[in-house]
Amino acid sequence: FNDAYLWSAFKTSLLLATAATMIAAVVGALGALAISRMSPRWRDLVTTTFLSPLVLPGVIIGFALLMFFSAFIPLPAFLKLIAGHLIITIPYTIRMTLIGLTGIKETLREAALNLGANELQAFFTITLPLAKNGIAAGAIFAFAFSMDDVAISLFLSDFNTYTFPVALIGLMRSKFDLTIAAAAVVLMALTVVLLFVLDRVLGLERVIGQGIYRA
Repeated sequence: FNDAYLWSAFKTSLLLATAATMIAAVVGALGALAISRMSPRWRDLVTTTFLSPLVLPGVIIGFALLMFFSAFIPLPAFLKLIAGHLIITIPYTIRMTLIGLTGIKETLREAALNLGANELQAFFTITLPLAKNGIAAGAIFAFAFSMDDVAISLFLSDFNTYTFPVALIGLMRSKFDLTIAAAAVVLMALTVVLLFVLDRVLGLERVIGQGIYRA
């Protein structure tokens, strides 16, 4: 990356994706744990609510956030980008963690509690180690979608803070050369690597073909 404009955008995207992934992984893990312990009626309702951002076009989410932040909460562009990316990454971390939790028997946690462990100890010694693959898969999904996002980032970026995909679109408006093509290949290669890691961690067939809850 000899182009300072693209290099700055790439570093911003890496920092943004890392921050959004860390927050989304924690929120998603805790949210999925709470959802998994709800009654079926409330579980389905809350799950649908958390996954609802996935059915909305990114343009609508980005424009709505732009209007909201402009009218009520003026924030630096980077914080606005984190908020926007959390909306599209938390649903994936919740979904993947729920998949990871489906194979955990409640009797294991109950046994730990009967042996004298408290809820926090049971979570860190039983639930978290068994659900780690689902949490890791959710984090990989979150990082990939954050790195590749265009629609939301277009609305929330500014002159000094912009992501890698936004920078590529900006360059394409003025020129098109091999630099843009090479940068796009780097972004696609990163996504392919993340998908490969996801397949090794949890299995793409399980992630794509299986519902949130198994019978």
